[in-house]
Amino acid sequence: MRPRWSTRTETVLRRAGWRPDRAVPTATWESLLRERGDFAPHDAARRFLSEFGGLVTHGWPADTIATSSAIRFDPLTAEWQNERFARASREAGASLYPVGSADEGAALLGLGEDGSLHLLRDQAEFLSPTTDQALDRLVDMQATASALWKPRGGTADDHAFWRRVDTVDPAPDIPSPRWPAETDRVLRAAGWSPDRTVPTDTWESILLETGGFELHDAARRFLAEFGALRVPHREPWAEMPWREFSLDPLLAFWDTEIIEDLSDRAGVALYPIGMRARRNTHLTMAEDGGVYEGMDDVWLLASTPDKAMEQITKRIRSGPR
Repeated sequence: MRPRWSTRTETVLRRAGWRPDRAVPTATWESLLRERGDFAPHDAARRFLSEFGGLVTHGWPADTIATSSAIRFDPLTAEWQNERFARASREAGASLYPVGSADEGAALLGLGEDGSLHLLRDQAEFLSPTTDQALDRLVDMQATASALWKPRGGTADDHAFWRRVDTVDPAPDIPSPRWPAETDRVLRAAGWSPDRTVPTDTWESILLETGGFELHDAARRFLAEFGALRVPHREPWAEMPWREFSLDPLLAFWDTEIIEDLSDRAGVALYPIGMRARRNTHLTMAEDGGVYEGMDDVWLLASTPDKAMEQITKRIRSGPR
């Protein structure tokens, strides 16, 4: 039987967590991309993400170049970028759906309905007519300093959050608000709304498969309402009004031992719900809804999810409003 790809690609994918029978649900990604750009998934994208979604390839050996140019099969790197994808689809003459990124997020990956993979930089670059051949090419490119990795242009100020935060509609004036107006403003800019409900199937399946994490009801409710919200980092850090955070449970993909250690230290079973402070600390949740933060040590951030949201959106310094 002819191999699907080169030995090197096989090694890179397996080290990233791939296996031949891998199949994860894609409902969470589909829901979030509809929420953040009205992206319409096609069957080829579903098949691709079911097999490769959530994986990050750091190359082999994992050196500075390979790590910087890691290929991330995370479709949410395209959030709020539907116009860029619409333009790339016109250039490619194909309906491209987000399936990941390279170049530290500066280059996005789009998949056509025929399985062809495209690299979106300044223009849509055709990689290969088949997914397997395209993965070979990506892994080869990743290993060469000049071929794929380039310093990211622009600044994180370009992220949609920073464009939205000063334009979101104010919270309605109600007698007993859930949290301060500042919290409401930040969460709405990040994509939250009072009736938000996101399916958690994708996160639940991947973390159960890779880390043995059992999703409890409190974390399920939290992620359904707040999953994938984030305040992105931007430079200069000294002008950041809020600490960076990302409520993406898949950031704990390879950190099972760390989460287990935090659980032991806290004396309760903790489920990962995201990270904070440029991925220097994990955010986790206990079955009673308490939110803990930590890495080498752990502490109770807040006793309830709402109080936790108030804490992580609290202004740390003055900044433009």
